[in-house]
Amino acid sequence: MKPLRALLSLITQNNDFQLEQAASARLAAKDIGIDLEIVYADSDTITQSTQLLRAIQADPLLRPTAIVFEPVGGTGLPQVARAAATASIGWAVLNADPTYIADLRPTAKAPIFAVTTDHKEIGRMQAQQVAALLPRGGSMLYIQGPSETTAAKDRTLGFQSTVPSNVQVTILKGQWTEESAIRCVNSWLKLTASVKTRIDVVAAQNDVMAVGARKVFSALSNPEERERWMRVPYLGVDGLSKTGQAWVREGLLTATVVVPAMAGQAIRLMASAIYAGKAVSDRTLTIPESMPTIDRLSAVKLAS
Repeated sequence: MKPLRALLSLITQNNDFQLEQAASARLAAKDIGIDLEIVYADSDTITQSTQLLRAIQADPLLRPTAIVFEPVGGTGLPQVARAAATASIGWAVLNADPTYIADLRPTAKAPIFAVTTDHKEIGRMQAQQVAALLPRGGSMLYIQGPSETTAAKDRTLGFQSTVPSNVQVTILKGQWTEESAIRCVNSWLKLTASVKTRIDVVAAQNDVMAVGARKVFSALSNPEERERWMRVPYLGVDGLSKTGQAWVREGLLTATVVVPAMAGQAIRLMASAIYAGKAVSDRTLTIPESMPTIDRLSAVKLAS
């Protein structure tokens, strides 16, 4: 059997979780002894589709044996998936669970599956963190990821289903990056409503957006306002060891939701299926965890 050649397509290089995805894939590829190529879509669905179709339509000697990718948009590129299946190229989707997987698996000659996390549970967990910090209710800023992505939509659904009714939520739109959070928070601060709203918690759907928001408030010219915003809890998601978890220990974030990187797991599952013929489930879930625990957050006393 020819050596396995895997192509990993990720959303952007400007996001610590995406870089952790790449690192986990490199480690898995090195352990297994397969060739791995990584490309980034610069947060553009058309770019990602073009990159993958170019690989699928390449000379058979140059085609990847398998494609592992995290979709920029919410559809999961169904046409590209069908092209991969037709070419007998393995197909693994990260951080999403597109419905077409069930349609393609029965006739596909190569493995097709998803490795994702329970994004609704992430949203519920973050809402539980907010409830622990605001037992008497209050107001919060909630910075979402791109609304077209499954991760952002499901995290929002989970959050909204669990956040207490006595917590008033102001929603801002980000793009998973620190810079996008800085832009949306600066835009919000220009609104008259922001002056009249007292915010008790800032939560973002990933750690870098939470830190981006904190940077904006740390640069306010009014010292009293700046000091008040620095006492507000900041909550994120991803919880990588060198960023989110470190930021919690340093006090930049009050809490995060730890989400394991899954690209390496997908590479290992793909290799096992192709090399050893082992069956792989259509969907494999990773389990998020709160850092610190919800019980410990309940003991945190917020400054008035």
